Amino acid sequence: MKVIKYILLLLISLNFFSPLKAQLDTLNKKRLTTVIASEATIYSGTMVGLSQLWYKDVPTTSFHTFNDNQEWLQMDKIGHAVTSYYVGMAGYEVLKWSGVSEKKATWYGGTLGLFLLTSVEVLDGYSADWGFSTGDMVANVSGTGLFIAQQLAWKEQRVLLKYSFHTTDYAAVRPNVLGSNLSEQVLKDYNGQTYWLSANIASFLKNDAKFPKWLNLAIGYGADGMLGGHDNVFVTDGVYYDYSTTERKRQFYLSLDIDLTRIKTKSKFANTVLGAFGFVKFPFPALEFNQNGQTKFKGFYF
Repeated sequence: MKVIKYILLLLISLNFFSPLKAQLDTLNKKRLTTVIASEATIYSGTMVGLSQLWYKDVPTTSFHTFNDNQEWLQMDKIGHAVTSYYVGMAGYEVLKWSGVSEKKATWYGGTLGLFLLTSVEVLDGYSADWGFSTGDMVANVSGTGLFIAQQLAWKEQRVLLKYSFHTTDYAAVRPNVLGSNLSEQVLKDYNGQTYWLSANIASFLKNDAKFPKWLNLAIGYGADGMLGGHDNVFVTDGVYYDYSTTERKRQFYLSLDIDLTRIKTKSKFANTVLGAFGFVKFPFPALEFNQNGQTKFKGFYF
């Protein structure tokens, strides 16, 4: 699992402020100073917090890499991409709020997630229990690249990365790894997580098209049957467990979605709330296609 749960917590807190979209024509130095000071404080606090809470009891070694690309059917890698994407989006929005030019906000703000996650990977590189993961870095760059590429091409995000979650029975089998309560499972149980590419259809049509501007088409990826990173055989408190008969499988989804960031109200508070939860996939019926060639209809999927 590594440190992705802490980064997701930071992502949620940063994303709460991302709806500050009051774009100025000129640079507001006071706002920019506040943004820079706040980001520096958050970054420093996060690094110190991780060092104390996550790495404190882990032996350090010389810098090294390791290959975890086959773990969790790559669900953790997609989580990295989503985190990098949204922290970059938050960085862009607060710079625009400060009056920074579009180009500079895109490049400097958009790479905030990559900078933060690279710092975490470096810490992992000196940890005896983990290592610098090139697979994680590819995912981090991908998430950042998706945001920056769209901003440069369209000056908006037409294809969003989104997240949804439902509880599973697997967490009760191995709560120390998959979470002992709902708040932990939301971040740790990959069996219940689904990651989505949510494309806004109206943004690709002509301006006078009557298609709803808030309705998206979403393609999702999830996985099921995972009790460990590589397999379902493990030891807990000296007891050997063998769940190798539990099938680990990939799942693909097709569904509709609502882009909450494109719903505008007269209330600034309501717009802020909608923007803060814009990374969550809206519950809708969905078609599931799994790696066994099966197709299932989900009447309500989240």
